[in-house]
Amino acid sequence: MENGDRELQTGLGHVEAIFAAARREGRAVFMPYLVIGHPDAETSLALVEALVAVGTEMFELGVPFSDPLADGPVIQRATQHALEQGVTLAGCLAAVRELRRRGISAGFNLMGYVNPLLAYGLERFCADATAAGVDGVIVPDLPPEENGELAAACSRHGLALIRFLAPTSTAARVQAVTQQAEGFLYLVSLTGVTGAREALPVDLAAFVARVRAATTVPLAVGFGISTPAQAHAVAQIADGVIVGTAIVTLAAGPNPVAAVRDFGQAMVRAQHKVQRVQS
Repeated sequence: MENGDRELQTGLGHVEAIFAAARREGRAVFMPYLVIGHPDAETSLALVEALVAVGTEMFELGVPFSDPLADGPVIQRATQHALEQGVTLAGCLAAVRELRRRGISAGFNLMGYVNPLLAYGLERFCADATAAGVDGVIVPDLPPEENGELAAACSRHGLALIRFLAPTSTAARVQAVTQQAEGFLYLVSLTGVTGAREALPVDLAAFVARVRAATTVPLAVGFGISTPAQAHAVAQIADGVIVGTAIVTLAAGPNPVAAVRDFGQAMVRAQHKVQRVQS
């Protein structure tokens, strides 16, 4: 994958390298979620550039879908808006390709639902994603019992397939998922859909510790994190902090690039001011 005048190694190894560097430096990785094509195609790219400028190393880039069952109303509206503007899975791959052409070397994980991937063709999708410069794939409605075909295609093309665990996951489910895990594990902090919350779940630290005991793969926490203070707290127990609804809300408002940049800067700083819990 060419990145300006130098070669950028993308894929699973890139994801692993970003987390390894953060761990060496005693901090967490800030991972903002943005919907590709929201509030419009060019602004969504400018948002990525603005976040990179303040130190963001890895992204979760949302592929618009008509039935985003894991997402709350803010992200649902954003994805619907992007769909109405004609954003497709192919267009999302083109957006990543353009970001790489502009010299962005951050990690890019595409978050999308399984139906568009199946319609595109899993093998073709993985090949095209790798060629575009995608690092990982996140598919919230694809359970581990059914991910074999996509996992094999991701492996053939060097992509990380990111798995999920929730607070309700049984010991058996934690064991099964951690055995498959690569890149990082996405820990859903609460039951329910995405969206800002006033406080973090009281049992979050125990949940993270339970998964930490089962794997050495980095753990990233998402759902409900919306302030630097919350991000700071999560960064003390996890390797990555995923923030979506708060950023998508700012992206839909006035002066989205400046607003998202300033918010992102505060979030990046929150990852650097932690006393990491060593495992």
